[in-house]
Amino acid sequence: HGTQEQIEEYIPKILNGQHAWCQLFSEPGAGSDLAGLQCKAEKDGDEWIINGQKVWTSGGKVADMGMLIARTDPELPKHQGISYFAFDMKQEGVDVRPLTEMTGRALFNEVFITDGRVHNDALIGGKSNGWRVANATLMFERSHLGSGTIPVPTAIPGSVAGQLERKVGEVISSINKVRGGNPAIGPRLFDRLAELSQKLGQDKDPVIRDEMMKLHTLVEVNRLNMIRAKSNADRTGAEGNIGKLMMSELYRQFREVGNMVIGAEGMLTASEVDHGGWIHEVTVFSPAPSIYGGTDQVQRNIIGERVLGLPKEPGHPKETPFTDLPKN
Repeated sequence: HGTQEQIEEYIPKILNGQHAWCQLFSEPGAGSDLAGLQCKAEKDGDEWIINGQKVWTSGGKVADMGMLIARTDPELPKHQGISYFAFDMKQEGVDVRPLTEMTGRALFNEVFITDGRVHNDALIGGKSNGWRVANATLMFERSHLGSGTIPVPTAIPGSVAGQLERKVGEVISSINKVRGGNPAIGPRLFDRLAELSQKLGQDKDPVIRDEMMKLHTLVEVNRLNMIRAKSNADRTGAEGNIGKLMMSELYRQFREVGNMVIGAEGMLTASEVDHGGWIHEVTVFSPAPSIYGGTDQVQRNIIGERVLGLPKEPGHPKETPFTDLPKN
């Protein structure tokens, strides 16, 4: 969707870690119905003035740039009046506030933008074509989330996180220390759960063995689906949506089976158990994947409508101008 000039401007800085990016998509009144967003962009000469609020922005505190969608033409139907910008997160008028989860971490943020400015050169995909660009972004995001099977520690890129000048080994060591060496959802985490089950003598329990095999099957099916998604990366398919749904289910299953394995230890705090508390972490984090990147219900709607050909949910006619739609 980007021009050659935009590719040359943004991509090298992403690849070399010079810039970290975040998504400025969801709003307090526009989550599952993302096209109902009200953040506005108004033309001012060669620039756009941005005003609005975004929420659930992962990595917002350490981002140099943001992928921002804003309403540029409220007289058009809601899906047509949206534009997509490369937005400088370090400019004045940008207030990023962390949202602390019940894990104790603050992965997500809310972002308030007051008279932010974007040059017209940073408009990606053309005016009022942002919905199409945003859907491409979401497709790749969902494929990435669904393929959370590569437990490789990664440094946070960009100038804000302060890791660009550090040695690679030092960064990986510090990440493992913070995360307790905890891998992502996938085969490695299953292996870790199997080892813990053996250590605690739970591998002899036929019920737990049965649940472990069900979990192993889900992990393998998802891995194969993500290989298929990678091979079809040049087109928009349902693999990403299926993978996103599967990741939500995997978190739920790891939570359930993990707590079966540790038994009464699940009632203790992480510091009181021998395994480092990673099952506790999975347990309290497990509701989040069914929400971020599009809820499970949204994924099912997309699969039902675009793949299975089921009728869309009833609503206002597509041609209704955004200004005529009821607002939250």
